[in-house]
Amino acid sequence: MEDVIVTQEKSSIGIIPVHKKTLIALGLKKKGQSKKHKMTPQLKGMLRQVGYLLKVEKV
Repeated sequence: MEDVIVTQEKSSIGIIPVHKKTLIALGLKKKGQSKKHKMTPQLKGMLRQVGYLLKVEKV
């Protein structure tokens, strides 16, 4: 499994509450915040759901 850095690029104001909870589960609370994760099937699903708010980079 590869590592990825997930960065929140857009604000979470006004988005669907389920998507906001997904961002919190990813460890992202503010615009510009980044977290390192291992790519798993669960993470892929989360990134697909809120991908319009994020930037994902391979490490």
